Amino acid sequence: MRSVRARAALGATLVVAVALIGAGLAVLMVLRANLIDQADLQAEVAARDVAGQLATGTAYDDVELDDEEDHPVQVVDEEGRVVLVSKDLRAVTGTGTTGVTPVPTASAGATPSPGDDDDDGDDGQDDDSSRPDSGEVSSDDPEFSDGTATVDRTTADYRFAAVEATTRDGVTLTVYAGAPLAAEQEAVNTVRGAMLTGLPVLLVVVAGVTWLVTRRALRPVEGIRREMAAITASEDLARRVPEPDSRDEIAALARTTNETLTVLEASVERQRRFVADASHELRSPIASLRTQLEVAEAHPELLDLPGAVADTVRLQVLAADLLLLARLDAGEKPGGGTVELGALVREEVSQRTGDRIAVAVEVPEGGAFEVNGSRGQLSRVVGNLLDNAQRHAEDSVAVSVAADGRGVRVEVRDDGAGVPEDERERIFERFVRLDDARSRDDGGAGLGLAIARDVAARHGGTLTVHRADEGGAAFRLWLPRPA
Repeated sequence: MRSVRARAALGATLVVAVALIGAGLAVLMVLRANLIDQADLQAEVAARDVAGQLATGTAYDDVELDDEEDHPVQVVDEEGRVVLVSKDLRAVTGTGTTGVTPVPTASAGATPSPGDDDDDGDDGQDDDSSRPDSGEVSSDDPEFSDGTATVDRTTADYRFAAVEATTRDGVTLTVYAGAPLAAEQEAVNTVRGAMLTGLPVLLVVVAGVTWLVTRRALRPVEGIRREMAAITASEDLARRVPEPDSRDEIAALARTTNETLTVLEASVERQRRFVADASHELRSPIASLRTQLEVAEAHPELLDLPGAVADTVRLQVLAADLLLLARLDAGEKPGGGTVELGALVREEVSQRTGDRIAVAVEVPEGGAFEVNGSRGQLSRVVGNLLDNAQRHAEDSVAVSVAADGRGVRVEVRDDGAGVPEDERERIFERFVRLDDARSRDDGGAGLGLAIARDVAARHGGTLTVHRADEGGAAFRLWLPRPA
């Protein structure tokens, strides 16, 4: 049951089984109810026919009982005595009385014999004028009950209807007429048998079809799994999983997997390039520092102490940059403190004592330029942008702070050669330095702008480069205000 195909087939089979069983029970209940309603109608018609005859004064012996085998009849009076039964009725249950032998009594339509005196002592003639022409059959809905009847030694189940009738003499009689339930039982049993026979076959078909359909639907998934296993074994991230032609969820999974592989390949390639570039950048100052130390060991008088210190500082800065990039790549998020960018820019500029060009600061007085983030990382961004401007400027470097929509904009401008439009994204890549920067570089490794953009992105902001009004480059850092 660990297979998706098996679970899908079992689940579909159980669902269909429950649905079919529920539907089958409902069909049987409706069928039985309809057949019982038909039996009730037949029993009511037979009972009202007999009741109508008795109400019109027909004598018991003269009542016509049609189809006595299918519609057995039993009539009882107010005292529960049986006064009339079908000819071949031997036993009955479900009518409130089991008697099948009529008691001696006057018939419903009988009248006193001629010559008999009435209670008034008249001349011996009946007072027919005071007797109604006919009795009455109750118009109320009959009462129905289940029972059995033995007709000519054959016992079967019946549905009985009870109808009251009042004779011309004012005698109230209850007529019980039955309708057989054999047809209902036979129909229900036939349908139930067909369902019990067909249900297993249908469930087998459902399970088989679900298995085949699921197997066909999951075939591309198996192809994706095999290709992913091959990629893992070969470590070749240039390979891609097959994408089916369908436009379903599996095709979307394949496309998403390939997109993930593309991003993963780019990330791994970037990491490899980063390691290679870092090794290259570290090789030069380490080799220079080693050479100076070896020369100093052999000839102490030739020790270039300032050069050794500069190489050491360069190694320290490069190691710090690499460590910061590693933390950013690991997903380190800035702290949740509040930073006032106007004050941060003024403080950063005031601490720069070795700049070859004085930095002009443009921060409006009384402005509130607060953002959420790490003060140390944002200070690093401003410092990197100013270092880049100092490296390329001719005569002027300026930094400004201003509100910009729902955020704060910090802009660093210089009057240098600027950045060609087709290079304005590439300069933010790691270890990338334009030819001009390489020729005038004073020790940078090409990580300052990459760090600045990564920090800006971690703070929910952006860092872009444009052409400054002075003709050089204008780096714009935008950070959102606190919510």
